[in-house]
Amino acid sequence: MSESLNPEQLRSLTPLNRLSEQQWRELRGQLVPQPLLAGQSLFRRGDHARLTYYLLSGELLLRDAEGREERLVAGSEASCHPLAPSLPRLQEALALTEVSVLALDSATLARLVTWRSAYQDLLLELGQEGEDVEWLERLLENPLFAKVPPGNVRTMFRRLRRLELLAGHTVLREGEAGDCCYFLKSGRAEVIRGVDSQHQVLAELEVGACFGEEALLSDRPRNATVTLLEEGVVLQLDRQDFFALLKAPVVDEVSLGEAARLLDRGAQWLDVRFLDEYQRGHAREALNMPLHLLRLKARLLDPARLYLCYCDSGKRSASAVFLLSQLGFKAYVLRDGVDGLPAVQRDGLLCETGSGYLARSGGRVERSS
Repeated sequence: MSESLNPEQLRSLTPLNRLSEQQWRELRGQLVPQPLLAGQSLFRRGDHARLTYYLLSGELLLRDAEGREERLVAGSEASCHPLAPSLPRLQEALALTEVSVLALDSATLARLVTWRSAYQDLLLELGQEGEDVEWLERLLENPLFAKVPPGNVRTMFRRLRRLELLAGHTVLREGEAGDCCYFLKSGRAEVIRGVDSQHQVLAELEVGACFGEEALLSDRPRNATVTLLEEGVVLQLDRQDFFALLKAPVVDEVSLGEAARLLDRGAQWLDVRFLDEYQRGHAREALNMPLHLLRLKARLLDPARLYLCYCDSGKRSASAVFLLSQLGFKAYVLRDGVDGLPAVQRDGLLCETGSGYLARSGGRVERSS
């Protein structure tokens, strides 16, 4: 089978056919067909691997402990469902011909399906209450909500304050204290850093975007100005409601030991401190992306890779994880930052000094000069 998977075939697979576009994007790093030659084994009886398999092409033989056999042909109704989903596996699977299979992380798939089912009920409920369901669907496709319980989202909607604003209105200004965040319900907005001829356009926000949350998470002044490019509606969420309903479920934390295990599986350290802080000492092979540049530089990161963010106190790195989650990346924050580590562990983590590592397009990492 070619490396390019057939979207129609993928959408015939159960329960993948229930996922949203955003959830498909979250899975894209796993959507790689795996070939088997005739006679090769896909899995054996008693297998405990937490993977969900689908047959994409060819023929497989499933055989249980009593010798009962089932021949599975790609494209059949049976092939649209996971292969031997129970753990430990009750059957072995052998390739009768050259085959291609799809293997997905079962925990990730279960989380996406559960989330989708839960939010379908919420959308129905809010639609019956007169909410704009189309806008709600666009908002909930934001990765920000991937780990937020539906009950929290329901409460959040009831606490939002609606603001109808004209084109050119400045919703928040760089340098000001942050006491709330916003969601863009209609119109477009521009994110700018700097003033006059020195200003830099960081992003253009579309309907469903959240902005202003970085100042809340980092407990620092606003790091950019957001201005409406056209007449629009924004919804305001106060600081206390943001922390109670969104921040806690969204920002995942890991201990240093948990981070080490994730690094062994291919995760990448991301140091979100300023360059001079980074150069005084950073984690081995850590990328440096200061928080204030992260939105601009995130396009260089690999969407299929897991990032482990750290800073001194944990506040900047929590803001970085929140932002990366919005942009569709998977990231964890080092709990309490490097200052929360015992001295020996802190020195062991920040073991490299001087110039470090740079991210290049496509997620490549290079040693800086």
